[in-house]
Amino acid sequence: MTISKEKIIEQLRRVKGPDLTGNIVDLGLLSDIVISGSTVFFSLTVPSERAEELEPLRAAAERAAAGAEGVEKATVVLTATKKAGTPNPPVRPAPSAGQAAAVPPPMQARAAAAHSHAPAQKAGVPGIGAIIAVASGKGGVGKSTTAANLALGFQANGLKVGILDADIYGPSMPRLLRISGRPQNVSGRILKPMEGYGLKVMSMGFLVDEETPMIWRGPMVISALTQMLREVEWGELDVLVVDMPPGTGDAQLTMAQNVPLAGAVIVSTPQDLALIDARKGLSMFRKVDVPILGIVENMSYFICPDCGGRHDIFGHGGARKEAERIGVPFLGEVPLDMAIRETSDGGTPVVVSAPDSPHAKVYREIARQAWERVEAERQTDKSPAIVFE
Repeated sequence: MTISKEKIIEQLRRVKGPDLTGNIVDLGLLSDIVISGSTVFFSLTVPSERAEELEPLRAAAERAAAGAEGVEKATVVLTATKKAGTPNPPVRPAPSAGQAAAVPPPMQARAAAAHSHAPAQKAGVPGIGAIIAVASGKGGVGKSTTAANLALGFQANGLKVGILDADIYGPSMPRLLRISGRPQNVSGRILKPMEGYGLKVMSMGFLVDEETPMIWRGPMVISALTQMLREVEWGELDVLVVDMPPGTGDAQLTMAQNVPLAGAVIVSTPQDLALIDARKGLSMFRKVDVPILGIVENMSYFICPDCGGRHDIFGHGGARKEAERIGVPFLGEVPLDMAIRETSDGGTPVVVSAPDSPHAKVYREIARQAWERVEAERQTDKSPAIVFE
């Protein structure tokens, strides 16, 4: 049965707007409606300061949309906005009894916000010890293959691991980990993650067909990412690996700003064009105070299976030199090899299909170094702070 967008809008006109005035459609709160099979996705734009109190509005919109003919499930999220030019309120301690609250000048307020401890302002995910982003400035550098093998490397090193496929437009984890099916509802909106090779996995690829294009605007992508992170029963994990979308757009920046990332691993190939884009990713994470755990040079070199000769098809050593130049760790070189490509395409990543191979050892070593950096950053965070009153 074809779901009519007009029928959904007709249903949503029955939902009163904030303060019971008008309706959410005529008030312009409704985003584009995205229909995927029998599931409907959309968001409601509300003032940021009222987001929490308007949760019943979101629930009412979800029930109304689910009542449209042919709709089996509706997913609605609130997209909070603030008026342009309205500064974020500074976070400062409450005044003691009998003491008037001092309001810092605008410049002081901005400086205080800029130098505040960023992780303290980001809501963590219950049960997850650390969240690590695997990112690249551009597509085509093998980021998802690296993320999958890195996650399995963490697991091989004794950690409990999950992986979030945050690439909404091109999810790769279902194929890379050979997982099919749909996540089950645990309770309400909470989903049970899929599992493969001992990893807990969530991806948009489990929710839509592989050949269905995701024609979504930024707010819908951000809402979907938030749901896949925070409305999934991850359980107890030492680390959650996030396979970030390529580039440095709204989705990547929102994840970096709103998720308490323990650090980021940057994946690049050796050539200058890839490194230019990798620098953009590095700069983005640094601007939002996310530690850079290191750089991985993927497709670093090729060993000819016939003659045994080594060929630097994309150049060699560019990522190592870049890491040295900007003062971040270089985590390792991953060769361009048929075994890695074939195991990835076949859904049997090399770390589990050939655990004793040189390639698997490379990924495990990268995972070991990255985890050491996470623990080092934690020790730095625990250092006592000197506060001048």
